[in-house]
Amino acid sequence: MASLTLRGVRKSYDDVQVMHGVDLDIEDGEFVVFVGPSGCGKSTLLRMIAGLEEISGGTVAIGDRTVNDVDASKRGVAMVFQTYALYPHMTVYKNMAFGLKQAKTDPAEIDRRVQSAAKILQITDYLDRSPRNLSGGQRQRVAIGRAIVRDPEVFLFDEPLSNLDAALRVQTRLEIARLHERLGSTMIYVTHDQVEAMTLADKIVVLRAGKIEQVGSPIELYETPQNAFVAQFIGSPKMNFFSTKDLSANCSAMLGREITDTMEVGLRPENLTVAPQGEGVVEGTLELVENLGEYALVHLMTETKVEFIAKTEKPPAVPKGSTISFSIKPELAHFFDSNSGERIN
Repeated sequence: MASLTLRGVRKSYDDVQVMHGVDLDIEDGEFVVFVGPSGCGKSTLLRMIAGLEEISGGTVAIGDRTVNDVDASKRGVAMVFQTYALYPHMTVYKNMAFGLKQAKTDPAEIDRRVQSAAKILQITDYLDRSPRNLSGGQRQRVAIGRAIVRDPEVFLFDEPLSNLDAALRVQTRLEIARLHERLGSTMIYVTHDQVEAMTLADKIVVLRAGKIEQVGSPIELYETPQNAFVAQFIGSPKMNFFSTKDLSANCSAMLGREITDTMEVGLRPENLTVAPQGEGVVEGTLELVENLGEYALVHLMTETKVEFIAKTEKPPAVPKGSTISFSIKPELAHFFDSNSGERIN
């Protein structure tokens, strides 16, 4: 196990800079998740840590060792990719043992490590099978096992669940969480799925256009997003944003502060509560209801044509086209500068 330190890390392709001076500290044993939209640089940053991409500037240190010029195979990291990348002509055992065999590890030690990893991942019964006889979830566990046997200082996961169906994603996500708890290793996990980030991470790193927008625990990013981008990226459904013209005339009194024309107000769908007509902070015309059983997602539109969503326990008992008012506890509202997008405390 080891800590990881990034200082001023940059990446350019010819004249195009894609990573803009990233600074980040990851503690020994932390589970850190990189999230952000497609093209934000999260996989590029992971590959730079792994040594699969050259670093254009700055330093990457694993423990107390700067690894900028260290070969990928000697950095003490193991990577699990989006594709399983298993050798189809080898058994599960041979797939897991292959890297150790190439490193000329003692056969007895190889067997010990493979059997130990297989037990952890509950794939002992599959060691003699070929990958084609395994399900997608089982193949991903073999790929994770291949990383475990290397006994790395840092585990790197690059969207490892994206090829699995919904049920297997949940199951494998739980297995990865249990694996981290059992091994206590430093793990860095890349995903575009903020649900995975919220449920797995000790610390989330939100990236946009090659820069870090915010770093913090899942609850910190949910409760105190530092800008409008993070506020809308963390949370499902995403946070609703309103200007003063979208809100009721007495919104300042309801929210406990003066709402000006240079502010945007963020209200999370799950924090909105149906209020008597005309007594809410915001109201809208009912357009669509997604009834998901345990809750309903109510889609509405304000008079100024701003779409928003409310998450309610039950579908509203009114027809489409009706006007519904919503209130919110003042402490659950978020305020942002309408120009910079930065949080206003």
